[in-house]
Amino acid sequence: MSVRLYIGNLPKEEIDRQELQSVFAEEGDAVTTKLIKDRKTGKCRGFGFLTVNNDEQADHIIEKYNGQLFKDSPIKIEKALPRTKGEDNEEQPAAKAASHTGGSGGSTPKENKKPKKSRRSSSKESSPAAAATDAIRPDPRWASELEKLKQMLAAQTTS
Repeated sequence: MSVRLYIGNLPKEEIDRQELQSVFAEEGDAVTTKLIKDRKTGKCRGFGFLTVNNDEQADHIIEKYNGQLFKDSPIKIEKALPRTKGEDNEEQPAAKAASHTGGSGGSTPKENKKPKKSRRSSSKESSPAAAATDAIRPDPRWASELEKLKQMLAAQTTS
């Protein structure tokens, strides 16, 4: 079974996958890399992933390459957490490290950080009073249509 490793503290510049793959070249073809890039700029977001064949090989790579310099930055390698459902298709840095040590090295998140709210959620959803006022005030784009539907429903239930 393949094991996925998180590679952090990569320089935030234009790097291609082959450059990162060349760091792990002596491990053979069984090791594949994935570099996470910003969609707009094409620059590295500071992390990537490495896939290896088994746990023994993963432990060996962590011991051997953790802290090794890549473009003047000491890279951080650790086992990646499994992706959780409901996230974007792109891997998020907050869901990556299984054995996070809490150190200040690199782009790994701190454990005491609060989880970010979904973009779809709003401050209105957080309080019951605000949710009740949302139920009273319909979306202005559909208010007239909603009023017609309410009248039709009221007419059906009274007859």
